[in-house]
Amino acid sequence: MGNARGACRLQLSVVRVLEAIRIAGSDARFYQASRSEMFGKVRESPQTELIPFYPRSPYAAPKVYGHYITVNYRESYGMFACSGILFNHESPLRGLEFVTRKITNGAAKIRLGLQKELHLGDLDARRDWGFAGDYVEAMYLMMQQDQPDDFVIATGVTHTVREFREIAFSHLGLDYRDYVATDLRLLRPVDVDTVAGDPTKARTVLGWTPTVASPTWSE
Repeated sequence: MGNARGACRLQLSVVRVLEAIRIAGSDARFYQASRSEMFGKVRESPQTELIPFYPRSPYAAPKVYGHYITVNYRESYGMFACSGILFNHESPLRGLEFVTRKITNGAAKIRLGLQKELHLGDLDARRDWGFAGDYVEAMYLMMQQDQPDDFVIATGVTHTVREFREIAFSHLGLDYRDYVATDLRLLRPVDVDTVAGDPTKARTVLGWTPTVASPTWSE
């Protein structure tokens, strides 16, 4: 629940910053870091800016509040406040508590003889993974527009945790079947099966496209 408490505190800080900008009469531009997890139990796929949110975790629920309070301040007070609905974005700076880094770090440790086995949860969960550097570029472009708006930032391509695991181990010359075990304790009480973003609006309005793809992965 640590991430949930942190998310709640962060979303309270969102309204405090927005209110400070309003009271000061500042022309500061505000960016809200929204997340794909807000879609949760998705109504349609791929997800666009118009798909209703259905959060499925204590982390996602306060994110929805932060997103909508940003919209509210923009529409109520004419503030330059926009939200980037970012799908999973990865880099070497990603924390080890995230499944992508858990897999790559675990595979590396196994290859070096520092670890014998890797425990994972739902291998069939499907995510839209991109490169964090591309997504930061999208954030920058949002803040350069004449009018504030909200944008889905994603690659439009999805892969399973199972695929990610296979690629990571094969890159090190290892057969994942010898080292990976499913641990039911790692399954979330309520999880999101498939997360797939539609970046059409970002491509059309911002001129943004991801530069890092995953051509060696199968669909």
